[in-house]
Formats: sequence, structure tokens, C-alpha cells
Amino acid sequence: MKKAERYRLVIDCFEQMMPEAQTELHYNDPYQLLVAVILSAQCTDKRVNMITPPLFERFPTAADLAAASRDDVFELIRSCSYPNNKTTSLLGMARMLVDRFDGQVPDSIDDLMSLPGVGRKTANVILSVVYDRPAMAVDTHVFRVAERIGLTTLSKNPLTTERELVRNIPADKIARAHHWLILHGRYVCKARKPLCEQCDIRPYCRYFSKNDRQS
Repeated sequence: MKKAERYRLVIDCFEQMMPEAQTELHYNDPYQLLVAVILSAQCTDKRVNMITPPLFERFPTAADLAAASRDDVFELIRSCSYPNNKTTSLLGMARMLVDRFDGQVPDSIDDLMSLPGVGRKTANVILSVVYDRPAMAVDTHVFRVAERIGLTTLSKNPLTTERELVRNIPADKIARAHHWLILHGRYVCKARKPLCEQCDIRPYCRYFSKNDRQS
């Protein structure tokens, strides 16, 4: 199967399966989403959604978080992974938002990546979800699933995966495609044991085709 055909068939299938795919993180504004995405690094969305309500109640704006003490923030996020590092990132991010961006979450990738705790993946999530830009955030699920299905080939790092996906997915579908791949990897195309028999994409999947021929 040629790559262009695989992309077309996989995208059509995702559109039928998950027409309104969106993040599972709970948030009410760009600041809250940015905090949640920083917390979500190597941590489940379920855990983050347990942490953020009391955090946002205590620190509802970037200015409130910027004025917080390290101990207060740490206590509220201590149940997530790497709470020390994330406390540092959240405080640094909030202070820079206040000092450089008037408390507003910026809408350019360079400005976003200048914030403490914000890498390319986090920046692309904000651009995609908040500002509806054709940005592809590549996390471990996206990296694995894109390669396994056959949307990418021997990608060496998330940036090469991002570029290949953006090059081949229509711009108006990229934002949803990010969520399609994450949710598919989270619930169906699992890392250790993909649920191929439950997968509607298997007729177009390079991994399934290869293993089906070998069985």
C-alpha cells in the first residue's frame, strides 16, 4: 500500500471513529491548559485531572501562581511525577507569563518554548488546542502509533515524526489527528499489547499486515 493511500484511509477511518476528538485534560482557559500539559509529562491525564482543580482554585491566574511559594505549589502537585521539577517549571512559567506576556499565554511557538517547562510538544498542544493552528504535538503515543501504523518510516525522533505527519495530513485535520493518534495509542494501539482484533484501522495498518502474514 502506498503511503498516500494509507494516510487517506487511516484519516477517513479516524474521522468516522472519533469525529470530535479532543484532549482529555480538563481546563477552562489557556493558562489552565498550559499548566495541565506541563503536569502531564510522564503522568496520566487522569492523575493530572485530580491535581488541577485544587491547584486552579488556589491559583486561578498566572499572576496568582507567579506569587505563590514553592512549598504551596509542591504540596498541591506532589502526587504527580517529578513534582520538584514541575514545581520549578510552573513557577518559572507563571512568572515569565506575567513579566513578558502580560499574563497571557502567547500564540507563537518560539514564545511558548521560551517559557520554563515548555518544550516543542507542549507548545504544539497549546497552538493546536487553544489557537487552532495546524500544529502536531508528538508525544510517546503519537511517535509509536504513527510508526506502527505506517504513517511514518523509521523516524529517529519526535521532530522528524512531526514533520512527516504535518507534510502528509491536510492542514484542517492536523489538530484532530494529534488527538486521534494519542487516544488510539492510549486505548487500542497499546505499547506492549496492541488490541489489533478490536482495531478498525487494521486493514490499513503496516504492523497488522506484517504480523498477519507471519501468522
